[in-house]
Amino acid sequence: MPKTILFNRRQFLERSGRVLGASALAGLTLPYVHAGESARLKLGLIGCGGRGTGAVANVLAPESNKDVVLWAMADLFSQHLEASLKNLTGMFADRVQVPPERRFSGFEGYRGVIENCDVVLVCTPPRFTAKITLEAVRAKRHVFFEITGAVDVPTVNMILEADALSRKNGTSLLDGHVYRAHLARREAVRRILDGQIGQITAIQCDYMRGWYRPLPHKPEWSELEYQIRNWNWFNWLNGGHVGNTLSHNLDSALWALGDQVLPEAAYGMGGRATHIHPNRGTSYDHEAVVYEFPNGLMLYGFIRNADGCFNSNRDIYHGTKGRCYYKAFSPPQITDLKGNVVWRADEALAQKSAYEQEQIELLDSVRTGKPIHRGKILADCAMMCVLGQLAVFTGQRVTWKEAVDSQFAFLPQGEITWDSQPPVTPGPDGLYPVPIPGVTTLRTPLARLELPSDRTPVG
Repeated sequence: MPKTILFNRRQFLERSGRVLGASALAGLTLPYVHAGESARLKLGLIGCGGRGTGAVANVLAPESNKDVVLWAMADLFSQHLEASLKNLTGMFADRVQVPPERRFSGFEGYRGVIENCDVVLVCTPPRFTAKITLEAVRAKRHVFFEITGAVDVPTVNMILEADALSRKNGTSLLDGHVYRAHLARREAVRRILDGQIGQITAIQCDYMRGWYRPLPHKPEWSELEYQIRNWNWFNWLNGGHVGNTLSHNLDSALWALGDQVLPEAAYGMGGRATHIHPNRGTSYDHEAVVYEFPNGLMLYGFIRNADGCFNSNRDIYHGTKGRCYYKAFSPPQITDLKGNVVWRADEALAQKSAYEQEQIELLDSVRTGKPIHRGKILADCAMMCVLGQLAVFTGQRVTWKEAVDSQFAFLPQGEITWDSQPPVTPGPDGLYPVPIPGVTTLRTPLARLELPSDRTPVG
């Protein structure tokens, strides 16, 4: 197996230096396409950046998926598609069958992939994911979609609709919260749910990492094109870093709680200390959010995106009998209250690729006719991210009900074309407006969510 196949999807993104393309949608219902007499499963990719390229590699690498061929691709930017295609052809030459007539670009390019394929990977910036996913499910396609999947209340509702429809039409709907496919974590969660650490009283989630790669604005790009290319730095495209960064950790927490308990409220803080520069868009570089659950359980989430600082990607579950520790894909372990290790996951089990495992399970569900339905679970996590992000941006304690009832939505709404105006533009100093806690409110007109900043560029 070529060594590059072992890259995870984030490594594809960071090593390639390319960003994900995006597709916006119009409503469309298409007939189901079967795998055909050859029993091949036709795979389609929408969003040909690092995550999308990595996801296809994760599908094609396992021996059990040798009946899968990459059949169609789409990206807003044709150069992203061609670069991804070249990478994948180099690794899987005989199973990448994407002639020019099945390569689609532009805002409506996703339609060709949905029309031609059995299984669709939706790997666009989060702003576009829910709508594409819903349209693919309406066309009775099996769908894998990358997180966060939804960035505001309307897109959460789209995922809920896609979940209900996938159950009705018998298609799989799986999201990219990859820790659920990590075999060692599954054993840890089984032990937590069996009561090995007792009742969970507190959860700590850290995801402190270096910068997402900023992209300089080229003169030939329009403002809209620049922001989409630089999507990791704009809240209206990524939903904010509670979802864009901490989503995996929060999903793991809901999983360990049996996917039965949701937070009642959240409060938090955040801002910018190192990212005061035009190409850092509207993003905060540090955030902390506290989630209040029923029965006194508290979850404490910490996010930082800054170079040269302490990094941490770990979760600690504090129970009445002990604690469980996660650290990315390292073997989870459980200790007693004195810190003595009472269980540690098998190292070999922990090293099995969760990225490949989730795709093995997706394709097995298609072959066996036993669909996976994860839309509701993803929607719950996405709404948890929206709740936490609104609490940080407003500086207020926000309840789950208040967040849902607000129907908070990022602009622009409806179809996006190259004539669309981005919801934020830089000021005279080149800086983009950012949310201001204590000023931004749930009642702030959506176009004014990002309020002007008087800070000057540095760095």
